Amino acid sequence: MFSGPLTGRKVFAIFAGAFGVIILVNLTLAFNAVKTFSGLEVPNSYVASQTFDARRDAQEALGWTVTARVDGDYLHLRFTDANGADVRVASLAATVGRATTVAQDQTPEFTFNGSEYIAKAHLGPGNWNIRLQATSLDKVLFAQRLALYVTE
Repeated sequence: MFSGPLTGRKVFAIFAGAFGVIILVNLTLAFNAVKTFSGLEVPNSYVASQTFDARRDAQEALGWTVTARVDGDYLHLRFTDANGADVRVASLAATVGRATTVAQDQTPEFTFNGSEYIAKAHLGPGNWNIRLQATSLDKVLFAQRLALYVTE
């Protein structure tokens, strides 16, 4: 492409080309990062913060622990109280997805089998996040994010 001696114009072209590639890659990555996740968890953080302490205290008073596991094509969620007894919830909604993209998000429909909630979910190997919201029988909202690692 270049022939002859290395001149100032050629050095400038090399530097301009290299920095042009770097800037193009950075802009592409920044655009895709903003496009896939806005960074907003709630529309108005100030309004959400006004009731945060009361909601947190009510949720902690439930004393619930949630565990998640995958068995084949099924996702199992188990709610237990402070004594280790199984808990039945009034309602349960969950979104299962990767931490870095919403492209594989799923909203499985759970059924209660007497001890845990089970739903069909196709989860490939790797890290998954479960963002769940459950309501207790006395109408207390329980919200939690669980990390789940699937081996196969």
